[in-house]
Amino acid sequence: MRRSLKLAAVVLSGSLGIASLAACGAKSTDNNNSGSASAGAGGSAIKVGMAYDIGGRGDQSFNDSAARGLDQAKTELGATVFEAEAKTGESEGDKEQRLKSLVTSGYNPVIAVGFVYQDAVNKVAKDNPNVKFAIIDSNSPDQPSNVTSLTFSEEQGSYLAGVAAASKSKTNHIGFIGGVQSELIKKFEAGYVAGAKSVKSDIAVEVTYLTTPPDFTGFADPGKGKQAAQGQLDKGADVIYSAAGSSGTGAIEAVSAAGKWAIGVDSDQAKQPALDRYKDHILTSMVKNVNTAVFTFVQSAKSGSVQGGVQNFDLKQGGVSLATTGGFIDDLKTKLDAATQQITSGATKVPTAPQG
Repeated sequence: MRRSLKLAAVVLSGSLGIASLAACGAKSTDNNNSGSASAGAGGSAIKVGMAYDIGGRGDQSFNDSAARGLDQAKTELGATVFEAEAKTGESEGDKEQRLKSLVTSGYNPVIAVGFVYQDAVNKVAKDNPNVKFAIIDSNSPDQPSNVTSLTFSEEQGSYLAGVAAASKSKTNHIGFIGGVQSELIKKFEAGYVAGAKSVKSDIAVEVTYLTTPPDFTGFADPGKGKQAAQGQLDKGADVIYSAAGSSGTGAIEAVSAAGKWAIGVDSDQAKQPALDRYKDHILTSMVKNVNTAVFTFVQSAKSGSVQGGVQNFDLKQGGVSLATTGGFIDDLKTKLDAATQQITSGATKVPTAPQG
């Protein structure tokens, strides 16, 4: 996994800003693109700071999807960007300092990737009312008006993944691996199980969570993911869906070695170079288009039209979808299209929490 942090087209505002960002786990590399960035922005540059969740750019999953949106903003909007990464086992104070350092260094807007930043975002945003913040995958009733929550209907995309899993299972036994047992990841589980049972009401579903809060290492431990997948395979599961960040790469490895089907998450994992050797065993991926949400937010910040509150990206809006790389679910198109229509029309209400 790549755990380097990159500064693109940026000149930091003073040595204090450089020092504070370095202290919070970021390092800068000037790629000398400031000229082209200004041209792309039409002379109106915007400085975007992004604070990643554990795993950072290169996790082949959630953070990478956010990074693609940032890259698009850099290319199409001429944004100057700085990327800061979380550290395993860090304190709440570390998260706050990371966000404060981005603000001090002149980044506006600031985007926090992951629900673990909610308390830190609330505090730093309240102290900096003129800075626009976005937090991905979380919202709270007491968050300041200068915070935009970018959320997704993960349960809807996971429902389709469940339909695919149940349709392809030969053992009537499938699995779900969650990185951290949180309300967010339970949405993935709930949708997946509901989708599978809509196809086969008696299907067995193994459910394993790698860690529970406040331990968030379940999103960044491929070894744990591999072990959990092996345990489910040993029990007879032949399709396993992992919503576990980079831990999911370990699950995909184990499933591939067993000759069974894996379902990826967040990014189209069959297209990830680091997972290329396993692509023939990645049935599909439940793609969460975090890149779309990030780019849309930066675009609104550049035009001065940011709205606070919650912006949710669902199946109808293309916020979530199933990847078709490899053609392994092409034979399920009619069934998946029907399930999609039922969800988008409101005929099917997908649960957001595990049932029973």
